[in-house]
Amino acid sequence: MDFNDNSEEAAFRAEVKSWLAKNAPKFAQKGSNVRREDESAEDIAEAKEWQALKADSGYAFIQWPKEYGGRGSPMQAVIYAQEEAKYPLPRNYFIIGAFAGPTLMAYATEEQKARYIRPMLRGEEVWCQLFSEPGAGSDLAGIRTRAEKEGDTWVVNGQKVWTTVAYMSDWAILVTRHDTTLPKHMGLTYFFLDMKSPGVEVTRIRQISGGSDFCEVFLSDVRIPDSQRLGEIGDGWSVCLTTLMNERFMGGDASRPDAKELLGLAKRLKIDGKPAIENPAVRERIAEWYVQSVGAKFTKFRTLTALSRGQTPGPENSILKLVNASKLQDIGAYGMDLLGTAGILADVDGDEETAQFLMAYLAAPGARIAGGTDEILRNIIAERVLSLPSDIRVDKALPFNKLASGAK
Repeated sequence: MDFNDNSEEAAFRAEVKSWLAKNAPKFAQKGSNVRREDESAEDIAEAKEWQALKADSGYAFIQWPKEYGGRGSPMQAVIYAQEEAKYPLPRNYFIIGAFAGPTLMAYATEEQKARYIRPMLRGEEVWCQLFSEPGAGSDLAGIRTRAEKEGDTWVVNGQKVWTTVAYMSDWAILVTRHDTTLPKHMGLTYFFLDMKSPGVEVTRIRQISGGSDFCEVFLSDVRIPDSQRLGEIGDGWSVCLTTLMNERFMGGDASRPDAKELLGLAKRLKIDGKPAIENPAVRERIAEWYVQSVGAKFTKFRTLTALSRGQTPGPENSILKLVNASKLQDIGAYGMDLLGTAGILADVDGDEETAQFLMAYLAAPGARIAGGTDEILRNIIAERVLSLPSDIRVDKALPFNKLASGAK
């Protein structure tokens, strides 16, 4: 395992630091650790301006191939993300594009690539991901949204849920079921969709954290040209895997507050007239989460080492997400316990260092679901890391319309 940058990586890190020092302060955001309830038009405009500046400077979606505006370097993408995280910058509304783009690169026509990828890179058009459904979250192959072909057009009916930023999206990637007589992984077909199409209805979901990033999307007789199909009819699962592999690359990093922020809180608060950090029970809990943070850090180094050597990382990001998402929830809860009645306050315009623990506690359950639930991640670790026997999947070869659905 390598812990230091090689000469090329060190040079790139210095380049990034210099560029960020010059450009990032102009986009500094207040309340970066605490999600505001609703963004303003100015917030979105500033985020798009920052994304365009990054794209024009070669720092947006760095892992993408050079011909599409990236640098073709996952390692450089990681280095840039590490340095950018040091600044309180506008929210990234364009994360879906990071893995929708490679899907278009693999399956779209040359004309479509020329039309959609550049605006996606610059944040001129926002994309969302119409995958999960009320009855099919972790089991993506269990979706029920139907696509029926009529000539050169597909008519789509169904419901999607937990769709991030659908309310402001221009385009979406969409997986549907075109044939219920085939096994569930074989009857899928994949499209991209204009979110302004007739029959698309978006409803924002108000979350317990106060945010409303997630949406329900209802598709009623939505007509999609066959030219917007990605991959062959029935090849939707393979196309989904292309998207998901790129999504996995983006996940796994720890969110704040982490052990460092909890340590700072324990130094400020008092228990029985003494700083909380002097309490043995408090020190023990902080030490436990610090050890988890260090373990996750070194696991991340394995990924970085593989990338630095031009290798494909293994499934270690599953470990990172499993540890970091639950740790975030536990630290949020413990921070609230230390704060007492002040722990239930979430005044973004007030004490952010206090509010971040409540917001972490409320938002963490979503982090434990998005990008793969804890249970799915444990299965991946068991099967692909520990080489344990796979779960028995009795439904894998059955026609989808023969599966138990709970319908009366």
